[in-house]
Amino acid sequence: MRKLVLLLLVSGLVACGGGSMATTPMLRFAVIPKALDIPVFNYARIGAERAAAELGNVQILWNAPASADQLKQKEILESYITQRVDGIAISALNGDFLTETINRAIDAGIPVVTWDSDAPNSKRIAFYGVDDRASGRILGEQTIKLLHGKGKVAIITSLGAANLQNRLDGAKEALAQAPGIDIVEVYDIKEDVIRCAEIIATGGRRYPDLAAWISVGGWPVFTRNATASIDSTKTKVISFDTIDPALDLLREGKVQVLLGQKYFGWGIESVKLLHGIKNGTPPASPIIDSGVDVVTKENVEQYAEQWKKMAGQ
Repeated sequence: MRKLVLLLLVSGLVACGGGSMATTPMLRFAVIPKALDIPVFNYARIGAERAAAELGNVQILWNAPASADQLKQKEILESYITQRVDGIAISALNGDFLTETINRAIDAGIPVVTWDSDAPNSKRIAFYGVDDRASGRILGEQTIKLLHGKGKVAIITSLGAANLQNRLDGAKEALAQAPGIDIVEVYDIKEDVIRCAEIIATGGRRYPDLAAWISVGGWPVFTRNATASIDSTKTKVISFDTIDPALDLLREGKVQVLLGQKYFGWGIESVKLLHGIKNGTPPASPIIDSGVDVVTKENVEQYAEQWKKMAGQ
């Protein structure tokens, strides 16, 4: 009888959450990319889920508009506030458009961090990603190097996102140092990968002597057909992003320079930031610069090996 009473007492302590046997509460973190049809974000999801598995008490809620739509992204963000999730990590399509909603989440006690694309005027606690202005300058500097300081260039961007605007500004800043470089046009792709081939083909016809395309996002290298109309003996391509088929396009000479981001880190670091905040350890700095990788034919195989290790292949 005495043994039975002791067992019941112990069971009662566990049921009430007492002692060292108490279960750690599960944390629900909403991770919101810009859109589900932008392939770089698949790696952010892998990273987020990998971090959640490592931490053990985190559930990832992954959702975004099917394609880029800032109103739908705001609605998704609002829905997670209503659900009172434990934290939100978001890549903002338009940081200013989301500022009020992010502030409402913070005021409701839900920590928010941004990744890839910031909302710098909001109350978000931290941002993880590349220094976009510096990365834009690298795009410009690499272009000047390839063209020996002269030639006509066209730029592809998507207006509205703070990260892409900063890259565009950085690229223009660097190109201004080469008087022989002429920016003939800046194209707004509206985060639509399918439009990229059309833009490049149209631009090539309009400017037959175009020396280079500069893309502040990875749209030209997300598919093989985007660069199909380019004569690589005359026109160079300098682009963000290194996911398939980008490295093969570089090997084949369709692209000359790629800038790689920390795709897995977008998810890993964002989840770890939120977990730290929930456990009383805020980030030491509100801006965490992930750095950028410059990939050319000279180092593409080394980069490919590093990628395989990160992807667990």
